[in-house]
Amino acid sequence: MRIAAHDVGRLSRPVAGCAGIAVAVFGAEAAPTSPPGACLVPAGLALALLAIPVTGRTAARVVRVLTVLLALGAAAIAAAAIGAHPAAAAAALLSGLALASAALARPAPSAERRQDFAETLLQSMNEAVMVLDANHRVIDVNRRWRELTGHGPDEPVRLDLPLPPDGAGDWLMPRVDGTSVPVLATVAPIPDEHGAPRGYVATYVDIADRKRAEETLSEHAAELESGNAMLREANARLENALTLKNDLTAMLTHDVAQPISSIASLSELLCADWTDLSDEIRLELATKIDRNTQRLIKMLNSLQLLLRLDMGSVTARRTPVPLLEVVEAVTAASPAADGDVEIAIDEELSALADRGHLTAVVQNLLANALAYGAPPVYLRASRAGDTVELIVQDCGAGIAEDLLPNLFGRFMRGAGLGLFIVRHLVEANGGSVRYEHATPRGARLVVTLEAAPV
Repeated sequence: MRIAAHDVGRLSRPVAGCAGIAVAVFGAEAAPTSPPGACLVPAGLALALLAIPVTGRTAARVVRVLTVLLALGAAAIAAAAIGAHPAAAAAALLSGLALASAALARPAPSAERRQDFAETLLQSMNEAVMVLDANHRVIDVNRRWRELTGHGPDEPVRLDLPLPPDGAGDWLMPRVDGTSVPVLATVAPIPDEHGAPRGYVATYVDIADRKRAEETLSEHAAELESGNAMLREANARLENALTLKNDLTAMLTHDVAQPISSIASLSELLCADWTDLSDEIRLELATKIDRNTQRLIKMLNSLQLLLRLDMGSVTARRTPVPLLEVVEAVTAASPAADGDVEIAIDEELSALADRGHLTAVVQNLLANALAYGAPPVYLRASRAGDTVELIVQDCGAGIAEDLLPNLFGRFMRGAGLGLFIVRHLVEANGGSVRYEHATPRGARLVVTLEAAPV
């Protein structure tokens, strides 16, 4: 059975008292025949008084004085008998002096109570407490510290615990089983008379429940944020779809309805007055019908491409494409470009792009420059490191400042799909497009694409 140190201290008093009484009785019986035995009577009484727990400062002083006097009396009797019985008397003399010294050094009852109170307070604290010396060696720990680290009630400390970094804050406290427990740690030095630390008191508060609550809140916050992100994304898609619907409605109401209305009226005129019309007028009306039909087809093709771009279903098959070849083909197919376009592109210059996409980009940029700028229109290209720049520049008034923020959005002018389609097709091919003011006047649109390997 294990006995704690403070229990041994408490048992020592009755044991010492019983021993003192026994010594006094034995000395009284031996006194007539043995002079050294006579000193055992006051020595035993001194030992018994030394073991008596005394409360009150005056009583403690009286008992201490009596104990010292009895111990000194025993020493005097032993000294007187040292000539007849040297060995026994010398032992008795030393015992008396030792008892007198112990009586003088006996702590005051208040000090004992303070020590017991401090020990009781340490063991009853809900916080884990560890007391260390100046070299960080463990001096004492309390019950809660043993529970927190996994030590038994009387088990020696088996952990070489470092002090928490920074002296205070959240820390993972190791346990004897290899796990750890989150704690709020605080370390306070115990100063000596010169202010230097002669020891340290470390306290640890178990915050495992708080950490679990924080983790649960963080998980819930992450779930809420994820849900909010999904809602924002869904709202953005709805807003985009609503905007597209409104834009398409406006476009169908004005831009699509106009060529359809023109085709219908011209066709009705041809059918109603065919016999009364000359061949020249018939050809003129048929040409207008064809022009409006081509315009309508182009518009519907653009709408189809717009819907594919919005769904993200446009993919690029990039191959080396000669820029001059594409630009010349687009210019030749554009009636409005006759005599108003100047091309300055090296035959060897090629871009890594989808040929169909690049053709659509040049068509839209050239049509935009011819429709809203002024001739001549310049088409130039040059290489800059690993990229090529294709420039389409007109000599018009340029683009108004209030239109620049949404220049590459949907439905900017008329059908309004040209520059929007240009931006998405260029980005699908890994490039970019930007607008610059031309000098001295005009608009310059610059397309940057990856250069084809030489």
